[in-house]
Amino acid sequence: MKVAADRSAAQAKAAAIKLGRERDAKLALTEHEMKRVATLAKTKRLRAERLALAAEVQSKTLPSKTTSSRRRSK
Repeated sequence: MKVAADRSAAQAKAAAIKLGRERDAKLALTEHEMKRVATLAKTKRLRAERLALAAEVQSKTLPSKTTSSRRRSK
């Protein structure tokens, strides 16, 4: 009788450990996904800022199209 009780206790303990590991794995995957989404959002924001800055710099360095640098021929 003692052996059967020990065996069932060991199985119950193993099942509890297994459930705990599964719960931890799900939590880890959720945290990983949240970090991935945050990284993608940050990357998108930084890319937009970089492109806006590049466009601003380019517009300041290029001459305006309304002013002509060509001389008129006489």
